Amino acid sequence: MSVRDTRTQIREAAIRLITAKGFEQTSLREVAEDVGITKASLYYHYASKADLLAAIVEPVLDHMRSVTDEAVAMPYSDDAMRSVLRHYLSGLMQFRDEGALLLRDTVAIINAIDDKYPAMVADSNRLYAWLAGPDANPEAHLRAIGALHLLGVALSSKELVPTAGDDLVERVLLDAAMAVLGPTAQSTQPA
Repeated sequence: MSVRDTRTQIREAAIRLITAKGFEQTSLREVAEDVGITKASLYYHYASKADLLAAIVEPVLDHMRSVTDEAVAMPYSDDAMRSVLRHYLSGLMQFRDEGALLLRDTVAIINAIDDKYPAMVADSNRLYAWLAGPDANPEAHLRAIGALHLLGVALSSKELVPTAGDDLVERVLLDAAMAVLGPTAQSTQPA
């Protein structure tokens, strides 16, 4: 087994266990046993439990940064807003397992990504500002924040509505986010 495969297996086992039991209640010994390696071997890949948690969350943060960078580089329009929200939502859908963990153990996550937290907040603020639009008033800012937070429902959608397929979750949440942004943002939606 390659180092990359082992790291992936450790990460996947940690996501499963932490999601089921919580960060504090999950030991590295349990993660190692789930993968079939020793705890010492696990330490070869991740120096600490916090490092493992940071590795789990890093792809989610990378996606958020990517969406933000893409958004602020494009001209503002309703079609661009829908495209950005769709891209943001697709990442949330892709990282739902990690997202469930984020929702369950928010404090542990913030502590694990302590050094990355200011950049994450700055990226979120840049995306909120872009979605609010040029010369936005406070209402537009609140709508932008609300739209992104509404898309966050995707992270818990498997648990809350297990019978909803991915297409339904994406369609409903994207339409709802566009509705939160206001009538102008809805003008390009198909009937």
